[in-house]
Amino acid sequence: MVRVKRGNVARKRRKKILQFAKGYRGAHSRLFRVANQQVMKALRYSYIGRKQKKRTFRKLWITRINAASRLNGLSYSRLI
Repeated sequence: MVRVKRGNVARKRRKKILQFAKGYRGAHSRLFRVANQQVMKALRYSYIGRKQKKRTFRKLWITRINAASRLNGLSYSRLI
């Protein structure tokens, strides 16, 4: 049985993760295992954050439209 040599692939994979972890503090940017955990966590949060951003902006827009419509003697619900 021939052994699998994947030095190049493994190095590229690790380098990519450490590149993602640039700017993290301490071992989080230097050690692969810790950096990998932090990068995975960050990617999860960024995915969730993109959804939350849409919610918060919608909320802000509604608030602004409501304030503007009340200046003209109308509530948001009546305007819509």
